[in-house]
Amino acid sequence: MKNLFNKKNICIAAGVLITYGVLFGLISAGAINSYYKGIITFALINVVLAVSLNLIVGFTGQLCLGHAGFMSIGAYVSAMVTQKAHMPFVVSIIIGAVIACILAALVGYPTLKLTGDYFAITTLAFCQIIQIVIMNIDTVGGARGLTGIPTKTTFTVAFVFMVASIVIIKNIINSSQGRAMLSIRENEIAAESMGINALKYKMMAFIIAAFFAGLAGGLYAHYSGYIKPDLFDFNKSIDYLTFVVFGGMGSLSGSIISAIMLTFLPELLRSMGDFRMVIYPLALILLMIFRPEGLLGDKEISLKIFGKIIPSKKSKDREEA
Repeated sequence: MKNLFNKKNICIAAGVLITYGVLFGLISAGAINSYYKGIITFALINVVLAVSLNLIVGFTGQLCLGHAGFMSIGAYVSAMVTQKAHMPFVVSIIIGAVIACILAALVGYPTLKLTGDYFAITTLAFCQIIQIVIMNIDTVGGARGLTGIPTKTTFTVAFVFMVASIVIIKNIINSSQGRAMLSIRENEIAAESMGINALKYKMMAFIIAAFFAGLAGGLYAHYSGYIKPDLFDFNKSIDYLTFVVFGGMGSLSGSIISAIMLTFLPELLRSMGDFRMVIYPLALILLMIFRPEGLLGDKEISLKIFGKIIPSKKSKDREEA
């Protein structure tokens, strides 16, 4: 308990509460209109997707291209549970996330024995299979999409789930299981030689990532009120992978910043018409050329980073002396 209420955690909690309070106050006062409120809510959902994908890609070192597939499962299952079974909103998105977990376990066990590009291709194929299956099920609307989903996701709900997702994934990374995942990323053969069951921990990361992807899918479905298979295609998986690479593989802070930036950037460039389709990828290309490790690399935002950028008074005194 003493470690829980240390100065660092108190400062983080205060920052989170202040951020929520400021945004909620601006939304309530009408300073942020409904259009930008929607973008902010989608940005919060994208943060959940980015940090969960970073767990498998950045921290475990497995290239996954099927994250949108798990998101679609969570979206459709939660929407159907809410519509047909009339279950509470939170229960429905948890059920959707659990179903995504189960499918991740079924897909992950045979495919996680593969490595590198082979695993990426199998996850890509899974995403495409899910999309095609949904398009051929009339019960969920088929290719037309599913309408009439109750809009239960609010800014507050999305913010709470985002914070909870970050806290849970951060604690997993800092645990002994998280260190085992990191060792697999660095050198899988060396990790296995030290007694670490690589398949077990890769499965663990894959299933946890799928759970949060399903959770995000449920939040998305209950915010937009309408979903269709095209919304969860291969391009969406690439978008989420871009969030991870842009922010830095192995950095939760980087995933949070990049998910917010890359959600807002297309909207901010909308006034430029077709030119925004050039500026957006050009920005990504320039980042990859001049900073291939991403915005933060594998570092997290902390006072130490700012200390390197902004020298303290003591360091200045020592330099002058």
